[in-house]
Amino acid sequence: MNGIGPEVALKALSMLPPPDSTAVVLLGPPQIWTYYAGRLPGMPQMMQPVSSITEIQAPGIYIWNFLTEEHLPSPRPGRLTAESGRISMLCIEKAASLCIKGDAAAMVTAPISKEAVNLAGYHIPGHTEFLAEKDGTPDVAMMLVHNGLRVIPLTTHIPLADVAQAIETDRITRKTHIIHKSLKRDFGIGSPKIAILGLNPHAGDGGVIGREELDIITPAITELNEAGITCEGPFPADGFFAGGMYKKFDAVLAMYHDQGLIPFKTLAFGKGVNMTAGLSFIRTSPDHGTAFGIAGTNQAEPGSMTEAITLALKLARLRQPEPEY
Repeated sequence: MNGIGPEVALKALSMLPPPDSTAVVLLGPPQIWTYYAGRLPGMPQMMQPVSSITEIQAPGIYIWNFLTEEHLPSPRPGRLTAESGRISMLCIEKAASLCIKGDAAAMVTAPISKEAVNLAGYHIPGHTEFLAEKDGTPDVAMMLVHNGLRVIPLTTHIPLADVAQAIETDRITRKTHIIHKSLKRDFGIGSPKIAILGLNPHAGDGGVIGREELDIITPAITELNEAGITCEGPFPADGFFAGGMYKKFDAVLAMYHDQGLIPFKTLAFGKGVNMTAGLSFIRTSPDHGTAFGIAGTNQAEPGSMTEAITLALKLARLRQPEPEY
């Protein structure tokens, strides 16, 4: 609301072909959308307000203010507020509900401020965990997607000091099963091939720089291959990405957030998409943050949001029945 989310969403929609078979619904206070739309030529004419989801009967771009409050906040670009965090989470919750009920085929979330969300009383680490709880899904994966590159961190929003203790064989096997299922169901890959990175420099160097590869990661890889899931590793992360080995795999499981996201964002050139694998519905998002520093200045680049919307549409049309094991 106060970050670049509305701006990049509207810019992306203005750049994409007009919806010919899809209704795009923008959730939240109309003054938020009209404020940012007023800075983009032609956008106000493209958006139609509705008072109920049932009013939408044709392709187009709609604004639905489902909130019942009499006085709704105005945008305050660049400002960190509890109110903006609250509105953001209410919109995310409503979008998830629409998808779970089957009233929407997919949801695309704009970046939110975790600090603003926590100020509003939502003590959550991020979108992914919140959506998993709402969906009643015990295991999900944050999958970063750019064309054929897909990177998934085993551990996500936890302190780096806690990562080693969070690396467990069972956690690796469960996450890899989610990845394998999503590759088959969402991307139509018949026989996925998954790479698994090591935790330590040089993947432990045979135990000289740490034993997690020998004691935890390699046993997980063996178990997964025995279960019929093709995976290889553990690979040293630096050489794996620098040498282009990622091109030989359908997905890469990194051990922690920055190990996977730094090379991913470098290779994605500002067009990466964050997808939540394992949910019963499709959810995508840009792979960047709220950028409060440039909010409201009309400087935000919409490339990642454009890709997030495009991928959501593609997955909604192509999603296959859930595979059986």
